[in-house]
Amino acid sequence: MQQKITLRLRPEEAFSESAIHRYISQHAGVKSTAISGYHTLKKSIDARGKNILYNITVNAFINEPFYHSTIQDFHFKDVQTSSKQVIIIGAGPAGLFAALKLIESGIKPIILERGKDVKSRRRDLAALNKQGIINPESNYCFGEGGAGTYSDGKLYTRSNKRGDINRILQLFVRFGAPDNILYDAHPHIGTNKLPQIITAMRELITSCGGEVLFNKKVVDFNLQNNTIKEVLTADLSKYSADAFVLATGHSARDIFELLHKKNILIEAKPFALGVRVEHPQTLIDSIQYHCNVRGEFLPPASYSLVEQVNEKGVFSFCMCPGGIIAPASTNPEELVVNGWSPSKRNNAFANSGMVVQVTSEDTYKHTQHLNINTDHPLRFMYFQQMVEQKAYQLGGGNFTAPAQRLVDFCTNKTSASIPENSYLPGLQSANLMSVLPDFIYKALSEGFQVFGKKKKGYYTNDAIVVATESRTSSPVRIPRNNETLEHPQLNNFYPCGEGAGYAGGIVSAAMDGERIASIICEKFSSLSNA
Repeated sequence: MQQKITLRLRPEEAFSESAIHRYISQHAGVKSTAISGYHTLKKSIDARGKNILYNITVNAFINEPFYHSTIQDFHFKDVQTSSKQVIIIGAGPAGLFAALKLIESGIKPIILERGKDVKSRRRDLAALNKQGIINPESNYCFGEGGAGTYSDGKLYTRSNKRGDINRILQLFVRFGAPDNILYDAHPHIGTNKLPQIITAMRELITSCGGEVLFNKKVVDFNLQNNTIKEVLTADLSKYSADAFVLATGHSARDIFELLHKKNILIEAKPFALGVRVEHPQTLIDSIQYHCNVRGEFLPPASYSLVEQVNEKGVFSFCMCPGGIIAPASTNPEELVVNGWSPSKRNNAFANSGMVVQVTSEDTYKHTQHLNINTDHPLRFMYFQQMVEQKAYQLGGGNFTAPAQRLVDFCTNKTSASIPENSYLPGLQSANLMSVLPDFIYKALSEGFQVFGKKKKGYYTNDAIVVATESRTSSPVRIPRNNETLEHPQLNNFYPCGEGAGYAGGIVSAAMDGERIASIICEKFSSLSNA
């Protein structure tokens, strides 16, 4: 018989096979010899009390032979001679998982990626971090694998109604991810491991007859009779297909501007903007684990904070324990910062985005000089861009970022010095009030003080605030039909993923890509049977 059992164990017991085996035996009321093995189904930490415990759910094999878990079978077909082809614009998680789903159904995907392959991106990231040189087509946001490849690889999502999360995680394991992502409460791969996984996905796509083409920036659409006939890339190549999936991510401003120019309907979408805050990891450990020194069986601690300040939501975003702050800009003279962690999360600092909700009223006040009306679909994007440009100027150029110590930020004091930190291009002490719109600055300042009361030790000048965290989500939504998922004006055009406003991270984007691909497959099947 097999039995699901949930155990609450001390940290040292949670990593002991013999201890887990013993507790399963006690819980099931059988002799230890009756337990042939178990699979871990879920694993999480409960750090709310003084004594920290692991919650572990297992599937125990009792009085029957144990078998090792196996990865789900995926049946990828040869699509080289497929009669149907789909152009996918963008090789991020939405685009890659859409391509894999199409191949399972025998349809050929052709991915057009504006940036470089995942290995070549490294040289451009090095130039950005060490020399302050930005490649607008190859950076932390653009290139094979999308924005998540070199900015962490967190796989946690609350979007459990949008698709099969387990299938997405199983696919990641199929391509080389560690199997603990299948049961960890907050699965994470790490920037050091994701590139190999993305490469394996691409090799599977091409081995099945699909195509992945790099340095193919889409610059125009040829529209005829409510359909897209072909797309034009910057190198003057033209590509036609039966359907077109737009999966360009949240930073492809040129695509948003192109759609607006072509009178293809887009909508302004509220987003959040703020800063990155970085503490010593040992400090976050002591706050979260209620101890002076983190034990060897506990991972670097993380946190999640949210507060309403003057009717504004202030919340942590993309928290990176043992992580690094990185320049995530996509254009010269615009400064964006993001965070990432390696798989071991073993760096000395913990960073998190700390952001504030932005509304239409907020953007109107700060973009009046641009002479755009209150219902302009790109008004949030222009607001975002304005703040990024101010941050670049205040940092002094070359992607040096303006920063303050945390308490100094809240008391409107330019810091006399900036402590050791993880941001490689370097930090410049500055007053961030001159970068951030007033409503964001005030909400963050009050929010940090409230968080300091909730988490004793959080409000400290040992922490730094770095501007600006502005790419939390797309500032534009590209509408689509609720049932067919097509754009309401174009019957073969499918806006997809985070850039279109329908996802918020790797897993939700991957699920949306699969969903789009499934709809396309159903449409092709119904047309062939008509």
